Amino acid sequence: MSNIGDGLELAAGPLLVASVTRDPVLVAMAALLQRLPWVLFGLYAGALADRHDRRRIVMGVDLTRAVILTVLSTTILTGHVQVWIVLVAIFLLGVAETFADTTSSTLLPMVVDRADLGIANSRLQTGFITMNQLAGPPIGAALFALGSAVPFLAQAVCVAAGALLVGKMSVGRPKVLDDQPSRRVREDIATGFRWLWGHPAVRTLALTILTFNVTFGAAWSVLVLYATDHLGMGEVGFGLLTTVSAVGGLLGTASYGWLERRFPLGTIMRGGLVIETLTHLGLALTTSPVVAMVIFFCFGAHAFVWGTTARTVRQRAVPEHIQGRVSSVYMLGMMGGLVVGQALGGPIASAFGLTGPFWFAFGGSAVILALIWRQLPAIAHAPDPAE
Repeated sequence: MSNIGDGLELAAGPLLVASVTRDPVLVAMAALLQRLPWVLFGLYAGALADRHDRRRIVMGVDLTRAVILTVLSTTILTGHVQVWIVLVAIFLLGVAETFADTTSSTLLPMVVDRADLGIANSRLQTGFITMNQLAGPPIGAALFALGSAVPFLAQAVCVAAGALLVGKMSVGRPKVLDDQPSRRVREDIATGFRWLWGHPAVRTLALTILTFNVTFGAAWSVLVLYATDHLGMGEVGFGLLTTVSAVGGLLGTASYGWLERRFPLGTIMRGGLVIETLTHLGLALTTSPVVAMVIFFCFGAHAFVWGTTARTVRQRAVPEHIQGRVSSVYMLGMMGGLVVGQALGGPIASAFGLTGPFWFAFGGSAVILALIWRQLPAIAHAPDPAE
């Protein structure tokens, strides 16, 4: 329910921003304000998830999102919407999403057996792809055409329904608690950093996602220009590329159970990172829209299989009572890598052309992959926390 609501916003949000301002700086600020809360509040969200009832946190945050969306819709319906109202709403929704996503990721290990985390995560990813990536955006755009407030009212209903559904889950407190719980949030955050850095497998996993997101962020930062100018696909073609990637992701998550039964997780991780590295090379070389769509299909399959595997490995390795803190440190690295990569992509493209960021991504990914190749099986088979 929350994914389809977020999918509506994927299309309706940018359309709303563009309807109230044509200033490129303000449009870019809207995108920044969506990611900024992860940097500002991500670590605190992780500490909070380990201190309090996780189910109630998700419920409270989603109901708060519903209220914000209702207020935003009211300003649109009454004709009082202004760009600053939209930007504030985007930031507040980003804050709420930071707490909701951080805490939600800790719920699954509390209700699913450790051996079943892989298939459970793949099913959640399937829901994300179908609702957030495929169904939500076109429905959101259609609803926006009916009335600019309609998709946000619909999203409010969806996230409120999601909160009510989470409220029906039977989830207690984490099974293991700290022997001496800290009274300071910053000490809880420090515990998450220490645990992650002291665990070789999870530390390497976090550094992998950080560095690969730098290269990925650099390449994808100019993707819209790459599609429209380099490939000559136009705006519709750009949307088609993202759709093809989501379809590939749907195939990847649907086949995850089969992959997990037949291949070690280390092999799956190695294969996925090889695909990502070759994706950058292929996009740097091709000028054919058809070839690019094939590459995007394969990349989409890899991206969601990798995401499922990485989350499963982390959930299996991290003790239940500190999953919020460790996940927030992991997410900070992931988002930080994207931000750094996006900052690099523009200057590289300006200096070396639109394929420059893809060559940078290929070279960087190849070097990183060579350095971590031997560690990937150890990451995938991190020991059970109980042992």
